[in-house]
Amino acid sequence: MPSRICALLLSALLLIMTTAIPALAQPAEAPPAEDGAGAPAYSTLADMLENEQARTQLIEQLRQLAAEEVPEAAPPDSAEVVGANLPAQLATLTSKTVSEFGEQFDNLVSSLGALFDGSLTSSSLDLGLLMTAALNLGLVIIATFVLFLAIRRLVRPLFAHLSQWSLNGQSLYPIVRQVLCSALALLIDAMAVGLAYVGGNLAATFIIGETGSLSTQASLFLNAFLVIELLKAGMRMLFASRYEGIRLLPIGAKDASYWNRWIARLIGLAGYGLMVVVPLISLYLSASLSKGAGALIMLGAWFYAIIVILINRIKVRDGLLSVAQRATLPASSVAIGLLARTWHLLAIVYFTVVLMLTLTQPEKALPYVLIATAKSLAIVLVASLVSRGISQIIGRRITLSDELRQKLPLLEPRLNSYIPTMLRVINILILITAAMCLANAWGLFDIASWYASESGRNLVTKTFNVAVILIVAAIAWISLASLIEHKLNQATSNGQSSARAHTLLSLFRNALAIALVTMTLMIVLSEIGINIGPLIAGAGVLGLAIGFGAQKLVQDIITGIFIQVENAMNTGDVVTLGGITGTAEKLSIRSVGVRDVNGTFHLIPFSSVDVVSNYMRGFAYHVGEYGIAYRESIDEAIIALHNAFDELTTDPELKLEIVAPLEVQGVTALADSAVHIRVRIKTTPGMQWAIGRAYNRLVKLHLDDAGIEIPFPHTTVYFGEDKQGQAPAANLRLVDKNGYASPESSAPQAGEDGSVQAPESHAAPEEAEIKSAFKGDYPDSPET
Repeated sequence: MPSRICALLLSALLLIMTTAIPALAQPAEAPPAEDGAGAPAYSTLADMLENEQARTQLIEQLRQLAAEEVPEAAPPDSAEVVGANLPAQLATLTSKTVSEFGEQFDNLVSSLGALFDGSLTSSSLDLGLLMTAALNLGLVIIATFVLFLAIRRLVRPLFAHLSQWSLNGQSLYPIVRQVLCSALALLIDAMAVGLAYVGGNLAATFIIGETGSLSTQASLFLNAFLVIELLKAGMRMLFASRYEGIRLLPIGAKDASYWNRWIARLIGLAGYGLMVVVPLISLYLSASLSKGAGALIMLGAWFYAIIVILINRIKVRDGLLSVAQRATLPASSVAIGLLARTWHLLAIVYFTVVLMLTLTQPEKALPYVLIATAKSLAIVLVASLVSRGISQIIGRRITLSDELRQKLPLLEPRLNSYIPTMLRVINILILITAAMCLANAWGLFDIASWYASESGRNLVTKTFNVAVILIVAAIAWISLASLIEHKLNQATSNGQSSARAHTLLSLFRNALAIALVTMTLMIVLSEIGINIGPLIAGAGVLGLAIGFGAQKLVQDIITGIFIQVENAMNTGDVVTLGGITGTAEKLSIRSVGVRDVNGTFHLIPFSSVDVVSNYMRGFAYHVGEYGIAYRESIDEAIIALHNAFDELTTDPELKLEIVAPLEVQGVTALADSAVHIRVRIKTTPGMQWAIGRAYNRLVKLHLDDAGIEIPFPHTTVYFGEDKQGQAPAANLRLVDKNGYASPESSAPQAGEDGSVQAPESHAAPEEAEIKSAFKGDYPDSPET
C-alpha cells in the first residue's frame, strides 16, 4: 500500500487501542433486578421496622453495605478513575472478562445439558415446529443466494467494461476514472444485493406465507443478508481481485483475492452468527444458550483472525518495509517502518479488544467500536484517494509551448521544481486532517467544538493566511524572475549576449530572492503573532554597521551593478581593466576575473576599475601601420596593400569575419627611417587579431614581390675631427666569409678629404667586399 495509506492505518490502529482499552476499564452497569426477586414484601418490611432489635440489625447491615460500596461510588469518568493505575484496571478487566466468559460458558453447558436430557425440549420446544421453521428458513436462504449469484453473474460483464475503461480510457485523470468506476461497481453490486433481498422476501412470502407465525426467522436472515452483503460489496470494491481497474487498493490480484476471501469469511461468520443464529437460539431454545453460542461464535472468529494474522505476519512486514523505503516523507517512512514491525501485535490487540467488549459490554461498547472502525477505514480510504488524485492532477510534469519555452527557457524547469515541494506540503496537510478526523471518530477529539473555540478559529485563520502569503510570494517570484529572464533572453533582447543575460539574471535573481524571502519571513512572523519590531530595528543597526565597516565592499557591489546594467562586459570578452588586458572568465557582483595572454588569472575588484575597455563590443578594427623606404613609391605600396587584402578575402574562413572593405587612411608619419602608411580592416568582434596576423603575412609577401623595401632603422657613426679637419683613423679589419680576419689587413688610412680608405686585400674579390658603414653605400648601388 502507499505510504500515506499505511501511515493513516497506523494512526487508526493506535487510536483503536487507546479508545477501546479505557472503555474496557469502565465497570459494567449492574443488570436490573427481576421483578419481585430479593425485594421484601411491604408487610414484612413493616414488621421489621416495628421490631426494635430487627430494626437495629437492619441499620447495621445498611451501614456495612454503604461502607463496602464507597470506593465504587465514583463514576467511571471521574478523576479517580482517570488517575487509577492502568495495570490494576487491566487486571480488573481481565478478571471480569474471564468471569463473564466462564459464566456464559456455564450457561451454555447447562443449556446444552438441558437440551440433551430432554428437560428443555419437553418444557418449551416443539420439535415439529422447529423442523418446519428450519426447512422454511433453508429454502429462503437457498432462494436468496441463488438469486443473488444469478444477478451477479449477469452483471459481471458490466464490471469488466468498467475495469477496461478505467485502465485504458483517455478522458479524465486515471484516479478520477478509477474512483468513478469503483463507485459505479459498488452501486451495481448494491443493486444486486437489493434485488436479491427483494427476491428473498418474495420467496419467504411464497414459502412461509404473509402472516405466518414462523416468519421471524426469515426476517432475521434477510435483514442480516442485506447488511452483511453490503459490507462485502464494500470489501469487493476495495480489493476487486478480478477487475484491476476498479480495485482501489494498489495491491496485486493474488493478494487482493486472498484478503477479500479472508475478510468475507470473517464478516459472514460473525455477522450471520450474531444476527441470525444467536437470535433464533434465544427465540426457540433459551436466552442463556444464545449467549453462550454468541460467545463461542466470537471466540471462533477471534481464533480465525489470529491464525490468519500470524500466518501472514512476515509477508505483510516485508511488503510494508519495501513501501517504507519508497516513501518520500520521512515521517511516513518512519511510521510505515514502525507499522511493519508491530502490525500483527496491533491487529491481535484490536481483535482481542473486540472480543472482550462483545463478552462484557455488547450493547454499548461493541457498536461504538465497530462504527468507529468503519469510520476510520473510510477516512483512510478517502485520504489515500485524495492524495493519489492530487498527485496525478498536479504531479504531472508541466510542459509549455515551444514559443513560450523559447522566450522563457527557465520557466518550465522552475515550475516543475516546485511540484514535489507542493505535493509534500499537501500530503502533510492531508495527514494532519485525516489524523484529526480519526481522533474525532474515536471520540478523542471534537473537531466541531475545537473549531468553535477561539484558539481553533485563530489557528485555522492563521494557517490559511500564511498559506496565502506563501502562495502570493511564490507567484511574485515566478512572475518577476520570468520577466527578468524575458528581458535578458538573447532571442528576445535584440541579440544581446547570453553571457550578459546569465550574469544579470543571476544578479537580479539573487537580489530579488533575498528581498522576497526577507519580506515574506517578516510578514509570516507578524501573522503568527511574533513582534517583528525588534527584528527590524536590529536589522537596521546591523545594516548600518556593515555599511560603515565595509565601504569598499559596498563600492564594489554598486560599481559592479552599474557595470553590468550598462553592459560594459560579459564573460568571454577581451577587456582591459586596471591596466590588465585579458579575457573575462568570471563575473560576480563584486569582482571580475581576467586571464591575460600569459595565462595568469587576475581577480580585479570593481572598486579599482575606472575605465572598462572592451575589445568585443559590436565590431572591431585591425589597424596596421606599414613603413616603406623613402625612395619607394607610396602609390605602388598602396596597390600592394590592396592586393594583400584581396588575397585575404579569398580565405574561406577569414572572409566571413571581414565586415567592410579595406580602408587606407594614408601616410601617417615621415619617420627617421621609413614612411608610414596606415590601413584599417573592420572585423567581427574578437577576430581583429587573427585578421591582423594573416594580413601582416600577406603584406610582407606582396611588398617583397613588388620590390618595395621595408626599411630597418639606420645609424650614422661619427668619429669626430681635429683642428685641421681630419678624422682619426678607424681600426678596420677584413673578415672572410668564415668570419676570420685576414692577416694582411691593416688599419685604414684617412685621406685628405677625411674619408677612410681600406688597404688592398690579397683575398679573393668575393671575400674582400666590405660594406662601408661610414659612407652608407653598398656595392652596385649609387653613392649617397
